[in-house]
Amino acid sequence: MPASPPEGADGTSPGNAEPFVALIPARLASTRLPDKPLADIGGKPMIVHVAERAREAGATRVAVATDSARIADAVRRAGFEAVPTSAAHPSGTDRLAEAAARLELPDDTIVVNLQGDEPLLPPALVAAVAARLAASPDCAMATAAHPIHDPADWRSPNVVKVVLDRHGRALLFSRATIPFDRDGSASVPAGALRHIGLYAYRAGFLRAYPMLERAPIETLESLEQLRALWHGHRIVVDVAAEQPPPGVDTPADLDRVRRIVAGRAPRPGPN
Repeated sequence: MPASPPEGADGTSPGNAEPFVALIPARLASTRLPDKPLADIGGKPMIVHVAERAREAGATRVAVATDSARIADAVRRAGFEAVPTSAAHPSGTDRLAEAAARLELPDDTIVVNLQGDEPLLPPALVAAVAARLAASPDCAMATAAHPIHDPADWRSPNVVKVVLDRHGRALLFSRATIPFDRDGSASVPAGALRHIGLYAYRAGFLRAYPMLERAPIETLESLEQLRALWHGHRIVVDVAAEQPPPGVDTPADLDRVRRIVAGRAPRPGPN
């Protein structure tokens, strides 16, 4: 039995009030951790763990977009769908756009982009981002954030911040300290938010996104989502109470995740 049974060509399900499709971009090229998507975690490739998180979140269709036959084979053996894509894509978003086109998803289908190196991503967060976009017909995208409490995170250019309007839509993403506390009254300003790199799109916008002109601010900040704002598209943000577990970028990260997964595994019963 497939692990992610299709419930219609567009991934919709009459029994799900907020249907969404989960797409996971994956490639083998990684300078810090070669063959990262296939790294074994508790007896399963990391990419399979991510697909399982998407299924647990309620996705009606889960597919991995990849240019690797090895990744595709691993995904299919686990009962999930693999979509072959070009090896020439400059970003994961471009890869997802090709996958959405290949799957012929209707324009209004909600597509959630899960990163292939986040095997511990909470399914509830995935579902919340999809639901937030479904409830925001004026928005082309949805993403997530959580409050910042650590001054070191607040100051770090490696931590992306976001400020919102009164309706929870993004005004700006930046590596800078936004909103800037002019009076310096607090080490971290009230309401400071750290962006979480989880996205939901309407399929029509996802297919059109790679054709949009790159924004100057996107190039300066190296933040793809700024392209959408620069072109006038709205991004609604779901604010989570806590920071989700970090992903896997290095061998040390992988060891940490392996220990966490091993601790969750049920102990074998008596023979």
